[in-house]
Amino acid sequence: MNNKIHTPPIYVKESDIHGKGLFASRNIAKAELIGEFQSKQTKNDGPHVLWMEEDKGYLVLDDFRYINHNNKANAAYYDDFTVMAIRNIKKDEEITHFYGENWGE
Repeated sequence: MNNKIHTPPIYVKESDIHGKGLFASRNIAKAELIGEFQSKQTKNDGPHVLWMEEDKGYLVLDDFRYINHNNKANAAYYDDFTVMAIRNIKKDEEITHFYGENWGE
């Protein structure tokens, strides 16, 4: 039985995109599980709220809240609260997610 705890290969530092960002602490392969984020459900929008459905928001409680938007993202959030690499990510590269076409308008 494998009881190994998955430690996400991530760290937080200042971002050139916005505020703080999430960065790879090692090379991460395409389709690799980066980690699973902790959250609590909310109906209020705000910083670090991820909307999985129009009426279901989740306040991200851990370092995954620092994933910034990028039109050419290298990672994706999934509805099982996991974050996966959608392309190879180099060590010290910022981990980003595509928030949607109209995000930030």
